[in-house]
Amino acid sequence: MSTPSVFHDDVAPELLNRVLSRVGSVIVGKEKEIRLALISMLSGGHILLEDVPGVGKTMLVRAIAACLGCTFGRIQFTYDLMPGDVTGTSIYHPHSGSFEFRPGPVLSNIVLADEINRASPRTQSALLEAMEEKKVTVDGTTYPLPRPFLLLATQNPLHFEGTYRLPEAQMDRFMMRLSLGYPEPAQEVELLTRMQLEHPLDTIKPIMLAEEMANMQRAVRGVFVDESIKLALVQVADASRRHPNVQLGISPRGTLAWMNASQASAYMAGRSYVIPDDIKDTAVPVLVHRLMLNHAALLAGAGGEELVRELLQQLVLPVHSRKGGRL
Repeated sequence: MSTPSVFHDDVAPELLNRVLSRVGSVIVGKEKEIRLALISMLSGGHILLEDVPGVGKTMLVRAIAACLGCTFGRIQFTYDLMPGDVTGTSIYHPHSGSFEFRPGPVLSNIVLADEINRASPRTQSALLEAMEEKKVTVDGTTYPLPRPFLLLATQNPLHFEGTYRLPEAQMDRFMMRLSLGYPEPAQEVELLTRMQLEHPLDTIKPIMLAEEMANMQRAVRGVFVDESIKLALVQVADASRRHPNVQLGISPRGTLAWMNASQASAYMAGRSYVIPDDIKDTAVPVLVHRLMLNHAALLAGAGGEELVRELLQQLVLPVHSRKGGRL
C-alpha cells in the first residue's frame, strides 16, 4: 500500500521558511521556538508562552501576525477583566429598539492573551469555547471565529504576585507550552544593534495571506501517519497514566495534539508522511504541560520534561524508509 499523495503545494516549505527567517529577524536566537510556534499554528493548535516578563513573548506573536497578513487582537488580562471584554457584547440602540453585537478581540485570526493567569478563572473560562470549538456565544447567539484562528497566551510564573493557576482543563487545550528564555550575551548585543535605529516590526511585510495558512492547515491533516507511529503515541500516553510519579497523565486530547503536531512538523520539512523524528521533536512542548506529577515526585525534584524523555526512551520506534514514504 502506497502513501496517499497529499503534499500538492511544493512552495509551502519555502513560504514557511521565509516566515521563520523573517520572525527570526525580530526574535534573535530563538529559531527552534519560532519553528514550534509555526508547527502549532499549522496544526490548528494554541500556544502557552510561559516566561518572565521582557523576553519577547508579545513581540513573537506580533511578528507572526504581521508575516501572515492576519487580523490581530490583543487582550490584556487583569483581575477585573470580564468575559464580555474577551468575547464581545450586545449593545442596545434605543432609537431602533435593536441590539448590535460588537465583537471582542477574540474574533481575530491571531489573538494575544497577555498575562492570562492574572485574570480570574471566570474570565479565563470565556476562552474555552473559542479554543475548543472555534466559536463564541453571546446572549444566546453563536458567532464563528475567523479561519485560521490561533490563540497565543502568555503566562507569568506562578510565584509572581497576582497570578492564578490555570485549570487543568484549560491547560489541556493548549497544544504547546513554550518558553523563550533569556538570550545569550552575543544575541542580546545583536538585538540592541537591530533596534538602535528602528523597530524590526516596522519593516515586516506579509509573506502569505490568512487564506493560504488556512489551506495549509487542511493539507496538514492529510499527512500520512503509519499505524506503528500511532501505536507509539498511544504507548507513551498509556505509560504516563500508569507511571508511579504521575497524578494526571496524558489525555486522549493530548495524544491527538501530538499526532497533529507531528504531521505539521513533517509538512514543514516537505514530507507527506510522519517519521519518528517528528514525534520526538514535538513530544516535550506538546506533552509536558499535560502531566501533573504527584506530591512525592515534586518533593523529590522530578520534572515533567525529564519524565517525557524517559517515556520516549522506553519506546522501540520504527525505522522509516524514504522509498514511497512508508515506515
